[in-house]
Amino acid sequence: MRRKNNGDKKTVFTLITFAVIMVLFLLSVRMASRGNTERQRESLEKALQRDVTHCYATTGRYPKTLDYIERVYGLTYDRDLFSIEYTVTGSKIPPEITITEKGEGNENSGQK
Repeated sequence: MRRKNNGDKKTVFTLITFAVIMVLFLLSVRMASRGNTERQRESLEKALQRDVTHCYATTGRYPKTLDYIERVYGLTYDRDLFSIEYTVTGSKIPPEITITEKGEGNENSGQK
């Protein structure tokens, strides 16, 4: 009877060890994914700023719409992952640009 009890302990230990390893694995995957999304957001911010600045330098005005930047300067981004709020207050005033990650609320937004 002692052997069965000892075998049960080994089984429980194995299951707990497996569960801990799975949790650590899932956490590391999530952290890697979060870092990748953050790099994409930073890249999008830089691209927008570059295109807005280039437009102002060459035309003397800031782009009126985000659609204009996409058409003329070839800006592309993952619309399923990010939403961009582009607000223009004047042709000589830099636009307000807010990038928000969809599905995560406003905690992961960046502003330029």
